[in-house]
Amino acid sequence: MTQYWDDVLAALARYPARPEIEPLPLRSTTFATLYGVRLTSLGPYRLFGYLSIPTGAGPFPAIYYPPKYQSVLEIIPQGTANLQRSRYVTFSLAGRGQRNADTPYAAMFPGLLTEGVDDAASYMFRGIVADSVRGLEFLLTRREVDATRVVVAGNDIALITAALGSGATSVVTTPALFYRTAELAPKTNGYPLEEINDYLHLHPARAEAVRRTLAHYDLLGFAPGVTAATLLMAGAPGTLLDGPALGPLATALRGPVTVYESQQSLYKDGLYSERWMAEQCGITDVQSILPEHWRD
Repeated sequence: MTQYWDDVLAALARYPARPEIEPLPLRSTTFATLYGVRLTSLGPYRLFGYLSIPTGAGPFPAIYYPPKYQSVLEIIPQGTANLQRSRYVTFSLAGRGQRNADTPYAAMFPGLLTEGVDDAASYMFRGIVADSVRGLEFLLTRREVDATRVVVAGNDIALITAALGSGATSVVTTPALFYRTAELAPKTNGYPLEEINDYLHLHPARAEAVRRTLAHYDLLGFAPGVTAATLLMAGAPGTLLDGPALGPLATALRGPVTVYESQQSLYKDGLYSERWMAEQCGITDVQSILPEHWRD
């Protein structure tokens, strides 16, 4: 871990989380109670998350959904069966700029990826990564959580959080933002990496500063710090981030690694991920918590 991230974590530690937790009856069910959570992160900046706790005697395995690259915060990912909440503690966090955590800063999508990117000290993702680490810290304080079964699931931020924080036993990561970004962005016109191209088209003189900032976030630098079992969700064969492209990342990770190449099917990809997480957490009846149209 570099001095850059040592400094971020040290700065985060100076701000107590000061959680405020409020039941949300309209989003609760017979099998799970939902809470709205407010936390303080680096800045100080106040965050918001959804914490769902199953009915019954715990502790339960947990899935942490760190900040996504989108404005809206979901209780669980769209397309996931609500019954997932009957077997796992779930915690989804809005990082700074996302809905419900957009005061005083409201993020733009697209646009967030390049917010302050020419200065590593003020890059917006410096705070977002700190937010994500703070979210994992909070989740692990909950007595309902079985600390031996904690999954962190998301995009690049999931892997970065597992490397910088402690407590993740499994990781599901779909790289999209911070894998060899300066090298790969010129090879695509697809977002979100096209944001980098757009920015450098407008500010060509800042190219070296942008490369320096992105180097702090490259997943290859975090991989040696990840000992958790990892499911690496690659792009479809032949795409920019397919299995072979992510090969160096898979090799650099220190824990057991499974590389799954997308079949360009929300059903097939989602089913594989759900089954993998269930296996990691010792859940044998995964069929009962899948969306009905995914079940055998």
